[in-house]
Amino acid sequence: MTNFLVRLFVKNNENTKDKAVRENYGKLGGAVGIASNILLCVIKLIAAAITGSMSILADGLNNLSDMGSSVIAFIGFKLAGKPADRDHPFGHGRAEYMSSFIVCMLILLVGFELITSSVEALFTGAKAPTYTPVAVVILGISVIVKLWLFAFNRRIGKKISSETLIAAAQDSVNDCISTSVILICAIISMFVNVPFNLDAVLAFFVGLFIIFSGLSSAKETFNSILGKPAEKETVEALETEILSFPEFLGIHDLIIHNYGPGRQFASVHVEIPQNSDIVLCHEKIDYCEKLVKERLDIELVIHMDPIDTDNETVSEVKQRIAKGILEIDERLTLHDFRMTPQGLNQTNLIFDVVIPSDISMRDNDITEEINQIAKKINETYICVITIDRDFTGR
Repeated sequence: MTNFLVRLFVKNNENTKDKAVRENYGKLGGAVGIASNILLCVIKLIAAAITGSMSILADGLNNLSDMGSSVIAFIGFKLAGKPADRDHPFGHGRAEYMSSFIVCMLILLVGFELITSSVEALFTGAKAPTYTPVAVVILGISVIVKLWLFAFNRRIGKKISSETLIAAAQDSVNDCISTSVILICAIISMFVNVPFNLDAVLAFFVGLFIIFSGLSSAKETFNSILGKPAEKETVEALETEILSFPEFLGIHDLIIHNYGPGRQFASVHVEIPQNSDIVLCHEKIDYCEKLVKERLDIELVIHMDPIDTDNETVSEVKQRIAKGILEIDERLTLHDFRMTPQGLNQTNLIFDVVIPSDISMRDNDITEEINQIAKKINETYICVITIDRDFTGR
């Protein structure tokens, strides 16, 4: 069924890097969610009217909120697919993250409402509903539909790396579990006389589960809105592409900005021998930027850093400092290493040190320890250090 819908509504569906194809996938997911949840909401409200079940009514209203979530997802993909304009030069891709966050908020709202209703029923001593075979059949159909909707959203969500559709898939799992619990409750109540309101008790625990799941999804989406680091695979692939050029000796200060799925921008410094042909090197940089765009769909800007590779003294001191700072923290690295001429009382070692974002030491303490390492090599060495942050999340 999923393949049939994709072939029917998404042209050139294998080319998921194409923004139009991705938008069509998202709109298909939203449309299927709207249609499925309208159907489920209607039949559950009918079942609730027949049985008087609070949990079935809440489950039906949950499907109504899911329909609203699908509408938001549909609109989100439509907005995200808009081209860049004067007010949004990087495009509208982050609209998808906003729609995903709203979906998570609706999930939480349903969970709180379900808990409130169940607690109220328990404290007021509300009578447990009387279930019928028709209600059981309706609930069973709902479970099957939600299982399919989970598989559908998860599959196309992973195919286009969409947090919105993956969140919708998780919501379908929540619905499937909550409906299954109600179904079990209905079957038990039809054959066993339970001395308390089992319907309200199960509704309470289903509400807790929905809230927990909604918070987990919201955290992931909120991180994307705030600006989480790029995926490890993306960083490694980018580094591999750049260092495939023999003219580039090393890289540092890699920063990747995410403006929505398929909209990534990056900047990096590449080290080249200081005696390189500048024109030839610039030509290689241009070619590297185009290659990264074609293969990884990342807009890359490269800054060129010339380094001294012929001075043995500079190379040796750099290696010893680099080895020494690993004793402070094995994640520390240095770059842009320069050395003033040897003086009688002072020789400046000028370089940058990259530190991880989660390091506990203060910048001044790190600088002081590195200076002590340099003093052990030569008493005249004074380090002039610029502290850089690692923005790749490593």
